[in-house]
Amino acid sequence: MQLVRRFRLPALFCALALLVCALLSRPYAETGVADDGLYIRIAQALAATGHIVYNGNTTPMLGWQLYLGAAFIKLFGFSFTAVRMSALLVAAVTAFVLQRTMVRAGLRERNATLCTLAVALCPLFLALSVTYMSDMFGLFAMVTCLYGCLRALETHSDRAAIGWLVFAVATNAVFGTARQIAWLGLLVMVPSTLYVLGWSSLPAGQKELHWHSVPTDRRRLLLAGLAADMAGGAFLLACMGWFLRQPYNVHESLLPKSFPVAHIIGQMAQLLLEAPFLLLPLFVLALPELRKSSPRVIGGLTLGYFLVGMHPFHPHPLFVLEPSCGDWVTPFGLFLSITNGEPPGYLSTAVRILLTVASVAGLIAWVACLIRNRREGRLAKDQPEGKWAAGLQAPTLQKSLSQRQLNLLLAPFTAAYLLLLVPRASSRMIDRYLLPLLVVAALWMGRYYQERLRERIPPAAWALMALMAVYSISMLHDGFSLHRAVVSLAAEVRSAGVPDTRVDYGWAYNFDVELRHSNHINEPAMALPAHAYKPAPQPPAGQCHAYFDDNTPHVHPLYGVSFTPNACAGPAPFAPVHFSRWPYRTPGTLYVVRYAPRAELPPGMP
Repeated sequence: MQLVRRFRLPALFCALALLVCALLSRPYAETGVADDGLYIRIAQALAATGHIVYNGNTTPMLGWQLYLGAAFIKLFGFSFTAVRMSALLVAAVTAFVLQRTMVRAGLRERNATLCTLAVALCPLFLALSVTYMSDMFGLFAMVTCLYGCLRALETHSDRAAIGWLVFAVATNAVFGTARQIAWLGLLVMVPSTLYVLGWSSLPAGQKELHWHSVPTDRRRLLLAGLAADMAGGAFLLACMGWFLRQPYNVHESLLPKSFPVAHIIGQMAQLLLEAPFLLLPLFVLALPELRKSSPRVIGGLTLGYFLVGMHPFHPHPLFVLEPSCGDWVTPFGLFLSITNGEPPGYLSTAVRILLTVASVAGLIAWVACLIRNRREGRLAKDQPEGKWAAGLQAPTLQKSLSQRQLNLLLAPFTAAYLLLLVPRASSRMIDRYLLPLLVVAALWMGRYYQERLRERIPPAAWALMALMAVYSISMLHDGFSLHRAVVSLAAEVRSAGVPDTRVDYGWAYNFDVELRHSNHINEPAMALPAHAYKPAPQPPAGQCHAYFDDNTPHVHPLYGVSFTPNACAGPAPFAPVHFSRWPYRTPGTLYVVRYAPRAELPPGMP
């Protein structure tokens, strides 16, 4: 036991499990995946010139993420894979810190390990671990800040508490430069920690928090924490001031241009309904509790879900089926940027229905369990062994956080995060925005299950988590196999004398082609320099064209890549390229198709 505590073997196991699963998927392809190709090019320029130069389609600041990517380029030479390995390193460290965070939040080592793996090995987390998107770097900032806040709450020494608060602010300020929303740590999470610290110092029986009622020594702690947080806020403002002055980036607005209420509600519901699927090993833990709940409650919750599931803003024509958001984790596998033809399905409709039933049942079971426990009045007072708390009136900080303390720490952060998603929901929601919420949900469910249902999570959850890991590995493998096929197809077409600017290989690949001929993507939302955006002519109606063609004016495709040979104007005289699909024996196939009839192609084109 001392060896386990000294070397943090469960946390190391979580980090190594993530690394092994990621590497088993063979995550290499010399092309961009979604926006990460643009970010990789910025890191390449930083390694070569020592300067951060944005390229026209960047909303996150990227910050320290770029310096880490540039360091990997210096060490291993430039390749898309080398830069992506920096994200995998950060993901492994995040898994390690997350396991320790869950232990500090009151979970037993075994339960904390399973909850951590349920997050780290879910398809969304694993996919973002091996791409150079900013989500993983931002999540690392949030988890590190949460760990520092928990350590500040559990210590009995004011000096140590101040040290951990400074740690939380400093790490969140620096690591939050990769993704601005990660700064919710110092903007919301640290102030919430200070609030809980103030409550914890009140005399027993006092319910209202007043400055004069806080002991003098605890006032110094609160003032020191507030000063550290204000310093972090000043750093935040300075970084944003610098970012807003940089040319060729995109400035996000906190307020949506329009406020279509029904559409926003539908998009938010679609996003949140995917969480039970991504955390299926944890959501099904409450299924045995259904037999203890009122049939009337279960019936009402089921009806409510059906009403939400039948909203008109979801991709499936009849009902929300998992995965419901369908951007990074889709029924076809990893993120797709090819828009022609019907991609081979990864999850059949029958499997999707089964997953949806299991996810919905788990969600309803958890909600029914919460309602039943509240009705029965089972919330007990806080005990030294770590039972639930009805209040926070304690003369000193608890070593084990009460549930209400944990709620006060996590609830404001969750509410602020959801509020900042509203502008995105006014257009289209993306499933990777769920990543921080998955961490909060896993931590809360693990604590609730341990304290209110069973002391240990049953072995069946480990088996289900292993199945989810197998699904994540195979899905990720298929996605990168597809991207490698695109690179092979591009090499074949170039060898026939057709330049990349005349073929639509999918918008992620096209963005990289555009950057070979321009220093920025032609993005209309760019603020600086003025008039950098030049509207591109629209293709004729009904003719196939490149998706995001306005962003890539140097790409004038005569051909395109398709999953089916007869798309658009029919097949072009190029051999198709196959890509492997796990666990299927039949490979996927990519074809080159014409975007215009043969008679309309320029002379010399095949």
